[in-house]
Amino acid sequence: MGATFVDETVMKINLIKERLKAAQDRQQKYYNQKHMFVEFHIGDFVYVKVSLMKGVSRFGRVSKLNPRYIGPFKIIERIGKSAYRLLLSDQMSDVHNIFHVSTLRKWISDSGKKLSADEVEIQENLRYEEEPELILAYDVRKLRSKQIPMVKVKWKHRTAREATWEKESDMRQAYPYLF
Repeated sequence: MGATFVDETVMKINLIKERLKAAQDRQQKYYNQKHMFVEFHIGDFVYVKVSLMKGVSRFGRVSKLNPRYIGPFKIIERIGKSAYRLLLSDQMSDVHNIFHVSTLRKWISDSGKKLSADEVEIQENLRYEEEPELILAYDVRKLRSKQIPMVKVKWKHRTAREATWEKESDMRQAYPYLF
């Protein structure tokens, strides 16, 4: 009885190992189908991802329309398989110049969604403050019991198509010169 019990247990363990290996292989195949291994060359220009955790914000809010990358910056050295040293502008001298490949995007010269680091004042923690250029429209949002005055704001370094609706009271408080 003891030997058959041990044999059955060993067979079940081997079966479990085979099934786990098959599941791992299947998941690896799915991952490899969708995953692109990104590699840059020395001399390429890239954008650096602005930290979403620290916030690219206006009035303490993160907007899905805010630019997510700054740059372009030149790659001057490859460090290991997944990190690169960049030639940063003087304004970003306080920021460490080695970045993981996941925080970099290849520079496309005609891209309108990216900001140049020279155009905005970048703080030490990679945050920047957007400045409004002008108010395009006024509107009132009606809720059940109250009305909220809103303004459509065109921001510097953005197109009119990327203008956002903001609360008029917030804009009056932060940027009174617009009114």
